[in-house]
Amino acid sequence: MAEVKVAVLGGRGAGKSALAVRFLTRRFIGEYASNAECIYTKHLCLDGRQIHLEIYDPCSQPQRGKLSLTDELHWADGFIIVYDISDRASFAFAKALLYRIRESHIGACKKMAESSVFLVGNKQDLCHMREVGWDEGQKLAMDNKCQFCELSAAEHYQEVVTMFTKVLRNITSNFKVKEKRRPSGSKSMAKLINNVFGKRRKSV
Repeated sequence: MAEVKVAVLGGRGAGKSALAVRFLTRRFIGEYASNAECIYTKHLCLDGRQIHLEIYDPCSQPQRGKLSLTDELHWADGFIIVYDISDRASFAFAKALLYRIRESHIGACKKMAESSVFLVGNKQDLCHMREVGWDEGQKLAMDNKCQFCELSAAEHYQEVVTMFTKVLRNITSNFKVKEKRRPSGSKSMAKLINNVFGKRRKSV
């Protein structure tokens, strides 16, 4: 069974948890505790292939100061970067996240297969409060060579599924997950996961 690890990142209130839970359970929940990080786990079948999926949902990241994704960059096979189309500050933070990921690929991680990255403009149901244009999101994605979509976790369940499916297909087609890194049972990987991402685990 292939193991796929996806980190969902973004600023406070962008809808990271809502997207993950919507995909995994079909349910939409508008409010989440922002001070709790967890990993959601789920077994699913994609194109006839069994996958053990882990989705890392961090607590809200600080939108000021030095941005460090060292642990996430080593852990994740792919990233979903989320911003709120009605909040320009969250778009600026998404831009900083994309820059940090791209920087890691250019720099120290040349030997590591490039992670799948998807930029998501969330809360499309708040178009009447829009601060970030669709074309701005599309341009940011093109500049960073990643995929892009706008959707509403609250109203567009099928579009959420389509987006996650594209991410998973891209990951599984670009490299063999089991060969990407040492087995997760190794002491070093177990320590990384337990210390950094082992706060809360939820199987759905």
